[in-house]
Amino acid sequence: MTRVEQHAMIGELKDYSRFMKGKDASDFEMFVKRDKDDEDLDELSQRRLESLYDMYKAMRPKPKMKNPFEK
Repeated sequence: MTRVEQHAMIGELKDYSRFMKGKDASDFEMFVKRDKDDEDLDELSQRRLESLYDMYKAMRPKPKMKNPFEK
């Protein structure tokens, strides 16, 4: 995982940080601090970030929008 991908994942997860509790919240705070300090994540941290991303971002259902071109 590249530095840009890590930054993008953390940026997208910031919207869902209010739903995180316990270990998830503390891990995410650590990722935000490390991202702010421009540190690269090690292999274990990368896997943990990916699991948080899958848990909070990817599994959220997207709202259905009606077609704006229909009458």
